[in-house]
Amino acid sequence: QVQLVESGGGLVQPGGSLRLSCAASGSRFSIYAMGWYRQAPGKQRELVASVTSDGITNYGDFARGRFTISRDNAKNTVYLHMNSLKPEDTAVYYCNADRPPFLGFERYWGRGTQVTVSS
Repeated sequence: QVQLVESGGGLVQPGGSLRLSCAASGSRFSIYAMGWYRQAPGKQRELVASVTSDGITNYGDFARGRFTISRDNAKNTVYLHMNSLKPEDTAVYYCNADRPPFLGFERYWGRGTQVTVSS
């Protein structure tokens, strides 16, 4: 079982920046693929960014060039650095952890953190 706790959300003006953090419980964090998803009101949850246990990253088209995902295995934490924020980035941002298939794939979710981009 993995527990994920997001933090760092809040209200930011257009063009501003935020850094989201996701702290994970457990002793095998380094082998989990980690990611960030977001969900705006009335819309489906969508991938923001992900990072594998090997450090390979992937981004949603809207995030590429503005957002950066990183992980610190020593701190059991994954980050999402968001720059040049736009009002359409307003959403609840969720952290996820994927247990690798050789241990039996399972996806874990945090409770989310609200990001609001508004002047």
